[in-house]
Amino acid sequence: MTLLQRYATSSGVKYAAWKRNAEDLKRLEQVVNAIGSANISGLNRNEQLAFYINAYNAWILNEALKKYPTKSVKDMLFTFFTSNRIKVAGQQTSFNRLEKNLIMPKFREPGVHFALNCASRSCPKLDGKSFRGSNVQARMDQLAREYINTDLGVKYDESSKTARLSKIFEWYKDDFEKEGGVIAYINKRRKNPLPSGTKIEYQDYDWALNEAK
Repeated sequence: MTLLQRYATSSGVKYAAWKRNAEDLKRLEQVVNAIGSANISGLNRNEQLAFYINAYNAWILNEALKKYPTKSVKDMLFTFFTSNRIKVAGQQTSFNRLEKNLIMPKFREPGVHFALNCASRSCPKLDGKSFRGSNVQARMDQLAREYINTDLGVKYDESSKTARLSKIFEWYKDDFEKEGGVIAYINKRRKNPLPSGTKIEYQDYDWALNEAK
């Protein structure tokens, strides 16, 4: 059984159980050390994308477990995300730079926002499997569909004709332009598309730790 299969659940991550297991903490440390020294020059585009998504998620878990027990990985100045605390393919970087300066500009895939997990309640769920080049496109789209069809992603109120979207769609709205914008992206994946004229609002983002309930 992989670490993700053991500790990532539909309701969150079993941080307490993971923290108690010294062997599995060491296994995760070995994973992130391998990510830090990896040479990905021979990988194709989808393989590199899968590598970076896995790298982000593995490092998030490693750093969240270092802080655990905690109510949130976010601190007042967001230094958890902005400090150069991680190493990926030979480069010392931050979560923020990895996402915004490397993954998004290099790959321009809006589905990335549903594959990366920031260890917080309002994030799309942490999937129980790592990504591979052969399935990264399909998995990103599936995760986007799952998120968009929950109230966490899109909460629609019929009486007021109002949709309250995840902040992800506000923060990264430009990334969805390649698919016609946020609403077009959502409606392509939502079981009940948002009607024309829907009023758009945004939900508060819950930065509480995504700990399994």
